[in-house]
Amino acid sequence: MRKGNTLTYIALIVACLLSITPFYFMFIVATRKLEVINAVPPPLLPGGDFGENFGRVLANEHAGFMYGLINSLIVSTIVTICVVFFSSLAGFAFAKLRFRGQGAMLLIIITTMMIPTQLGVIPLYDMMVNFFQLDGDLLAVILPFLVSAFGVFMMRQYAATAVSNELIEAARVDGCTTFRIYWSVVLPALRPAMGVLGLLTFMEQWNSFLWPYAILNADTPTVQVSLALLASAYYTDFAQVFAATAVATIPLLLVFVVFGRQIIGGIMEGAVKA
Repeated sequence: MRKGNTLTYIALIVACLLSITPFYFMFIVATRKLEVINAVPPPLLPGGDFGENFGRVLANEHAGFMYGLINSLIVSTIVTICVVFFSSLAGFAFAKLRFRGQGAMLLIIITTMMIPTQLGVIPLYDMMVNFFQLDGDLLAVILPFLVSAFGVFMMRQYAATAVSNELIEAARVDGCTTFRIYWSVVLPALRPAMGVLGLLTFMEQWNSFLWPYAILNADTPTVQVSLALLASAYYTDFAQVFAATAVATIPLLLVFVVFGRQIIGGIMEGAVKA
């Protein structure tokens, strides 16, 4: 690998600053009065009004921010666990098992990734409302996303290279069942990829807006729906909205720290074994 020069570090610093600037400005507005949104030049240091701004968020019963925060935590956690489990299980099957129709099934799964999510909103809404009777129910944003086509494809690709056929055959000789091979042999080897998939899935579900906004209502919002309700008034209090947004980013940061350690730990473990 080539050693980075001064220009490389300058480009990285500029990219980091451009990425952090919107979040920092959000934090500044969240901790100050609403007037700073139009201040020229804008303030560069945080103020002491975050408690007052977030207090107005909690007092807004129409938005139900804390309720939306809890709902998003429930939805994101359940979907993430199910996607990681089912995707790793299916990925192992497609990569290391042989069964009739294997190629066709994998092709169908990959094809579904080419269809934009927006095209499925109307038929999915009709199915959830008329067939399952889940209009406004939190299950309506959980059930359709328990399995991910991207997750299955990703785990299949990783399992094909990370798990050796000899190791699986040795486990079969020892009398292990297929699920025992998955649980004791394949699952530990897939841990880095599972960490990445878990992180991406949690972020996707936490930031999901279109489908929850279509199927849920003000009584059962997710955090993104609550933020939309905060900003949907005739007069938008940006200090209030940014305070709620700042709080809504905290779970994402915590999940990134947890899954990031798992990813790095898995990579380092694989490097040591190699």
